[in-house]
Amino acid sequence: MITDMTKGNIPKHLTYFAVPLILGNFFQLTYNAADSIIVGRFVGTKALAAVGTANPIMNIVMFFIIGICMGASVLMSEYFGAGNIKKLKREVSTTMIAGFIFTMVIIVFCIIMTKPILELIRTPEEILPDATSYLRIIFCGLIFTFLYNVYASTLRSIGDSKIPLIFLIISAVFNVVMDIVFVVILKMGVPGSALATVTAEMLSSVCCITYAYVKVPMLRFSRKEFVMDRQLLRTTINYSWVTAMQQTCLYVGKFLVQGAVNPLGVDAIATFNAVNRVDDFAFTPQQSISSGMTTFLAQNRGAKKNERIKSGFWSGMKLETLYWLMLLVTVFFGAPHIMHLFVSEENSKVVELGIKYLEMMAFFYLLPSYTNGIQGYFRGMGDLKITLRSTFVQIVGRVIFAYILAPKFGIVGIALSCLAGWIIMLAYEVPLCIKHRKNYPC
Repeated sequence: MITDMTKGNIPKHLTYFAVPLILGNFFQLTYNAADSIIVGRFVGTKALAAVGTANPIMNIVMFFIIGICMGASVLMSEYFGAGNIKKLKREVSTTMIAGFIFTMVIIVFCIIMTKPILELIRTPEEILPDATSYLRIIFCGLIFTFLYNVYASTLRSIGDSKIPLIFLIISAVFNVVMDIVFVVILKMGVPGSALATVTAEMLSSVCCITYAYVKVPMLRFSRKEFVMDRQLLRTTINYSWVTAMQQTCLYVGKFLVQGAVNPLGVDAIATFNAVNRVDDFAFTPQQSISSGMTTFLAQNRGAKKNERIKSGFWSGMKLETLYWLMLLVTVFFGAPHIMHLFVSEENSKVVELGIKYLEMMAFFYLLPSYTNGIQGYFRGMGDLKITLRSTFVQIVGRVIFAYILAPKFGIVGIALSCLAGWIIMLAYEVPLCIKHRKNYPC
């Protein structure tokens, strides 16, 4: 359903938009979580470690593509808020054509470079073959990742976050079923979990494309309308490059942190894989609220309704804080149960390490809730370079502290390095946010 956020109740708009995003991202995360849980319990710790080692590399590429779509969606929201449907359609077609070509190039490059990259981060020899095959299968499915995200971003830019949620639920359930078929029944191991993920992504992309064509007339293109506008392409690249680099920077950081974890041994790698899944479930709703703020602010900026921007920002920050309070209780008291989802009782070392990590992170999660809210503000206001720089300083700080603290404190040192990175990020963002609010007319 198309939603015009330039009028009506602000907290209601943000909540109604963010909740489907949060639920959708939860279901999207079940792709990887299902892989880890089923692989860990039915194949073993080494297989879990292989998937865990592969995931930072996979996420770098996937979130680069997602970042391209996010950047373009800011422009789409602005044109929709301004009522310029012709320019909105031109932006959508330009993003689709250019993004499709770019994604095909990325697929070829990644398949060739998979093994050298895994060797670069000191992947243990006993898990290298499984990690390599997992990644190459995932990379073959990147075209479906792009197609789903470009259509989902377009629908969200016009205020519809419910339909992408429905298709994610369908594909997430399908992914779990395929995991059981490929890994548990057919005994295909790690490659089977990758195949399950790719088939689920294919389903979600087909559903999203079909819905947009059939149910949303403004997203139905004639042959003459489906063109790549060179002028809009330059503007889109300026936006998308920054958001793509921001998303990539975040996962390059995880990739480098993985390099600090790998020398700690297979148990530590398996633990890091499991707790990373929990981190993803913790961070993604924060990012969803942030995305809701971005769409709201971009639409109102396009409509030049400055008085709604300040209220939208503070409403979003209150939602971020409320979510953290729920997260604190869930993760702190549920840490043992969460870890037992990933490994059986006999792998007590992995469970023990994971509980220590999660009990600390439950309190630390407050900081990324605020950094995400501030980033949503700057994206919505079109100041995307600030979001890139702040992510960069956070990652640099986190990686440096990870290599200093991990040899001394193990997995606990990784949690402390996250805390250090977020403190650095807020120290950079908060003064800029205060200055921007003072200078922006309300």
